[in-house]
Amino acid sequence: MENNQVMDSGEKRLNELGYKQELRREMTLFKTLAISFSTMTLFTGITPLYGSSLQYAGPASLVWGWVVVSFFTAFVGFAMAEICSSFPTTGSLYFWAAHLAGPKWGPFASWCCAWLETIGLIAGIGTQAYAGSQVMQIIILLCTGTNKDGGYFAPKWLFLCMYIGLTLIWAVLNTFALEVIALIDIVSMWWQMVGGTVIVIMLPLVALTRRPASFVFTHFEMASSTGIPTSAYAVVLSLLVSQYSLYGYDAAAHLTEETKGADKNGPIAILSSLGIISVFGWAYILALTFSIQDYNYLYDTSNETAGSFVPAQILYDAFHGRYNNSAGAIVLLFIIWGSFFFGGLSITTSAARVVYALSRDSGVPFSSIWRKVHPKHKVPANAVWLCAGICILLGLPILKINVVFTAITSICTIGWVGGYAVPIFARMVMREENFKPGPFYLGRASRPICLIAFLWIGYTCSVFLLPTYYPITWSTFNYAPAALGIVLGLIMFWWIVDARTWFKGPVRNINGDHNGLKV
Repeated sequence: MENNQVMDSGEKRLNELGYKQELRREMTLFKTLAISFSTMTLFTGITPLYGSSLQYAGPASLVWGWVVVSFFTAFVGFAMAEICSSFPTTGSLYFWAAHLAGPKWGPFASWCCAWLETIGLIAGIGTQAYAGSQVMQIIILLCTGTNKDGGYFAPKWLFLCMYIGLTLIWAVLNTFALEVIALIDIVSMWWQMVGGTVIVIMLPLVALTRRPASFVFTHFEMASSTGIPTSAYAVVLSLLVSQYSLYGYDAAAHLTEETKGADKNGPIAILSSLGIISVFGWAYILALTFSIQDYNYLYDTSNETAGSFVPAQILYDAFHGRYNNSAGAIVLLFIIWGSFFFGGLSITTSAARVVYALSRDSGVPFSSIWRKVHPKHKVPANAVWLCAGICILLGLPILKINVVFTAITSICTIGWVGGYAVPIFARMVMREENFKPGPFYLGRASRPICLIAFLWIGYTCSVFLLPTYYPITWSTFNYAPAALGIVLGLIMFWWIVDARTWFKGPVRNINGDHNGLKV
């Protein structure tokens, strides 16, 4: 290279795969880890679903369910880290699928993977905006009083305004402030680690009474209000909080074209963020569960938080019981809200990169618009605003429907985690001599790890399609199967009648003879 500069190993591998360096490669390992950690986030998965998962089968199932899910999710993380090391591109999952599936099945595999991932990531922005608005709703309620003494509980129209406001803020930051985002994500990492440590230690100490270990680790209790018919079904549903929380570690892969030494640092960021969240997440669940004062009162619609947010009620009971005011609970809720803000910002970054990569390969309608890179800031600005616009549309039913969060959560998890399955399956069935490993290589363990990971992903996607309350009515129906069925049906129809004739998967922008595998 000119001036005797040594080409970055990630950029060299990118060139071998047929892509030229277009995005600014300035992310360090720590910055990439921070963004990956922020996308997973410590609080954003556990907090909104903790109450429902606790209600299904009691604390024991919830607590041990996190351990079980963390164990199986680790297999997914190892499988993805190996592939990321070999294919350090911003298209990540769908690029991996195309090259691992080979020339015959590659286009179809990348098509399915790209759209699953796109759906999951855009819905993921919505989950963060919704849950962040929910936490802000409770903060406003406690700052103005409580549900019992005239506090202001934000109505649906204001809730929607908060949802839209968060989405727009994330879009603006992702358009004009990539360097600021990298700094914010570092702040986010420390915010969650320090804030999480404070909550995990302080909450049980502040609570006037603490539940015995026998209650936390062995107590099983099904709530009649859920209508769940069997204990096994209840346990399956109680694991949803863990399955929803433990994904997003692929964010490091979306930034590999902007990361120094991505073939090494990408896998490290994936596995490190997964390990940190697994440990801190379990500690957070334990802190909440040990600090429960009155189990049944948590779900009482006449309690101080209107029975709408169980973790907030646990915080309120602890601090009000000890100090006769809710100031401490409000501070800790603000820490949790910050986690949602940081998480939504990072997911917006990832979603825009996937849309940009797919548009670069003409896989999105009007691709020429969405693949444009901002001339000054070198970010896919149009893709950012497309993701934000769709996210806002997903939130509009908030005004009329009460189960929006359930639907968006299911769509997010199935799309996002389902996208992991395609390249992992392709890696599992391909001939080993056709795979060019990167610095992180599993060797003979690769196939069994990929098999376990693939089966676990299939199970996870299946359970998010199940009804979560009985009897099934219009107000309790899980709309995710219908919504996903329609969207995926249209995407497959498009493939059959048109896209299969022209979509060939990732389009190289460097001339040369590259097969994408052994090069």
